[in-house]
Amino acid sequence: MAYAHMAAVYDRLMADSPYGEWLDWVEGHFAKGEKPRHVIDLGCGTGTIAIPLAKRGYRVTGVDLSAEMLAVAYDKMRREQVEITWVEQDMRELELPQADAVISLCDSLSYLTEEADVQETFRRVFDHLAEGGSFLFDVHSPYKMLHIFGDETFTYMDDEVSYIWQCFCDPLRLEVEHQLTFFIRQPEGLYERVEEEHLQRAYQPIQLIRWLSDAGFADIVVTADYSDRPPKETSERLFFAARKPKR
Repeated sequence: MAYAHMAAVYDRLMADSPYGEWLDWVEGHFAKGEKPRHVIDLGCGTGTIAIPLAKRGYRVTGVDLSAEMLAVAYDKMRREQVEITWVEQDMRELELPQADAVISLCDSLSYLTEEADVQETFRRVFDHLAEGGSFLFDVHSPYKMLHIFGDETFTYMDDEVSYIWQCFCDPLRLEVEHQLTFFIRQPEGLYERVEEEHLQRAYQPIQLIRWLSDAGFADIVVTADYSDRPPKETSERLFFAARKPKR
């Protein structure tokens, strides 16, 4: 299962990620309309977005497929002394009470590697939104799949955890298989080797816009790289904002 081993070291590996920029982008969109009370965070991982939102006064439900990631999120929540509902669930089978907003950040939707799965997820999100509610998410761009991941190998070395990260790209499907080998230091000083495989796929923006529209969304806006600017050919991360119309 994805993140089965990685959960324990995920926050260390992602420590330099711009979570503040994700949060600013989300709250910037919330500020344009009525502030949501209840937010569903799809693919919430270890809760690094959900927990700050809860501390800012939102009622948050975090949804993830990985029980290991949710266990880490729960421990972090207890340390931060906030209340969040954690749900182990596949976003393609979302079954929860309605919310005022649904977010899915850190390229969680890029793990949906079949078109039908993306379309079903969009339909589920639409059904779980109150009228006027926002759906905000980001995904890897086709450019990033082809030219940043490509068939590259990345390495990271640290006293506590190191990894070898190999990427294998299918350019026709805009799909990348990530093969990760971790070396995790154990209490006795030895290193345990663990391996994981992750599969991600990019879609053309026009496809995602069409599927959002087919699901019933309106006011669809696409920007890039944490900004309000439209995507360029070399944009690496695409941000989508859509709204469920009021009747």
